[in-house]
Amino acid sequence: MNRMLAIVEREMRKFFRSPTLMMASMIFPLVQLIVLGNAFGGKIRDAKLGLVDQDGGTQSLRIKEAFDSVRANIRTFEPVYYNDDKKAMEDVRNGKIQGAVIIPPQYSRRVYEENHPRIALIVDNSDNFMSSTLEQELTELTNALNQPTIEPRLLQKTALDIVELYPYIEYMKYLLPGSITLAMFVSVMIGGGMLYIDDKARGVHEGYLVTPITKTELVFGLNAAGAIKAVLTGVVITVIGSLLAGVSTLFNPFTAFGLLLMILLTSLAFNTMMFLLMVRIEDPLVPRAMFGILNTLLFFPSGAIYPVQAFPFWLRAIAKADPFTYAVHGFKSLLLKETGLTAIWPDMLYLSIFAVITLSIATPLFKRTL
Repeated sequence: MNRMLAIVEREMRKFFRSPTLMMASMIFPLVQLIVLGNAFGGKIRDAKLGLVDQDGGTQSLRIKEAFDSVRANIRTFEPVYYNDDKKAMEDVRNGKIQGAVIIPPQYSRRVYEENHPRIALIVDNSDNFMSSTLEQELTELTNALNQPTIEPRLLQKTALDIVELYPYIEYMKYLLPGSITLAMFVSVMIGGGMLYIDDKARGVHEGYLVTPITKTELVFGLNAAGAIKAVLTGVVITVIGSLLAGVSTLFNPFTAFGLLLMILLTSLAFNTMMFLLMVRIEDPLVPRAMFGILNTLLFFPSGAIYPVQAFPFWLRAIAKADPFTYAVHGFKSLLLKETGLTAIWPDMLYLSIFAVITLSIATPLFKRTL
């Protein structure tokens, strides 16, 4: 045990002597959390929506009043008035406005006659997020216009009551579990995989064998040191990220205990995985080239950014075996839902089994390389 602790101490001293290395493994996930959380999580506001009134009747005036109400309250869009529908369509195509509503002639008359009154919404569907938002907003607006002035005494339509289990969760909060997981992976990749290859290229590992340290102790010492680095990174990012995102569940003692368990198991799983990937690699440039590939292959299919249920079957298969998936699910359950250990025990079990299997495979491979 003392010989293993000597390896851990040497690795930790080298890690803390490189503040740039520590900052790089922590700042990138925080920057991603802040930028992506605000860039993708916000609602559409102040979009330019053209309005061409070819009717000029009382019912078209109701539409204008509805548009002014949207502008004054939720501010999803701001109406821009046109006299020519072709000019409005051209501005949509050129990106000057994000959409255009055309009220055709005789619209008010058709409303009073109940003769299929229609209005047209022109959108630039090259931007699906913007177009779907405008379509949803205009659908709600037209449904409101279709409501009768006097409601019948007995409602014969089925109503849907939506019950939300949790308060509104901003995208930054939704992204927090993935950022914590990514931070630990970056720490393992930089502070574990790259340093491991550099030491191997310099002959440090062969130098260990001159001492009484055995190969097994060397394996466990290196993995313990890498896991400790990832645990420290995970704790720091969890605290800072939770404060930035406004997640207060961190201060619940039971949640904090569950988070520590998840951080520990995630660190072990990531470190043993990286050890297995790097155990037979000799070139120091290889892990640097693999970083982007591994980040894309492991992080994005994990459900950290988009639900796994939207993936094709082959990508779901990758997500099923990806340790990122279980880490993200565990952190999300604890931070956003305040669930207990009963909800995350399958995640902890998978991460534990994954760490044991990868370490069992990597250990004999490591011994063969020395």
